[in-house]
Amino acid sequence: MADIVALGLDVGSTTTKIVGVDSLGEMTWHHLEKTEARLAPQLARLLALAQQHSATEHQIPLVSTGYGRNLVPDAGRRVTEITCHAHGVYRALGHGGSLVDIGGQDSKVILISSHGEVLDFSMSDKCAAGTGRFLENTAHRLGVNLETMGDLALQASQEVSISSTCTVFAETEVISLIANGVALECILKGLHRALVRRIVAMIRALGLIPPLILSGGVAWNKAVCAMLEEELEAKVILPEHPQLMGAYGAALLALKI
Repeated sequence: MADIVALGLDVGSTTTKIVGVDSLGEMTWHHLEKTEARLAPQLARLLALAQQHSATEHQIPLVSTGYGRNLVPDAGRRVTEITCHAHGVYRALGHGGSLVDIGGQDSKVILISSHGEVLDFSMSDKCAAGTGRFLENTAHRLGVNLETMGDLALQASQEVSISSTCTVFAETEVISLIANGVALECILKGLHRALVRRIVAMIRALGLIPPLILSGGVAWNKAVCAMLEEELEAKVILPEHPQLMGAYGAALLALKI
């Protein structure tokens, strides 16, 4: 049994994450799975799973975050992703900086002070071109594994410019490039560059506070990390569990309930 005294539940558009912490705020248990269309039974199952792994039979304090945070009926508080990611990353790394969270539905740049406070933030518009969904959709269209597409992109000797800033038009552009015999690796490198430059524009608009930190599932994409470092001339730092930072921050806040 895990020592779980507080829970954080991050209901994202692509994945749902739940984290348990002990009384000192250390992560003691976590679980991640794809977000289902019918959220209510999934959330009930995840909370029951957390209770099964806990040493206590009492109801565990819970804070929810993510786009589906208001759909969690048992949450003591519902807190924005901005606050939760900042809390989670600051506790995990012990310092502030410029946090980039590339999610499935939107992307965020959060400036965190040396004391863990949110100084400023920016969110991408509703277009998916600057989000993880952009890579997911194009990976599906190209028949490429999402987990390895970053590695393939880095193998390209050249890169094709993707001029479309809309995901739908970008897919059409990709199909045309394939039909014209352009190498898959070169297309993938161009797609990653298009996404990264949208993120870089957000970072530059706020002003980069070193170090540069990544959270979210896209943080594991080596091409995104490499291109961010190249474009900004700054080292990218990853927490141990980048996908769990929102849920971890929510669990830390649940300790105060």
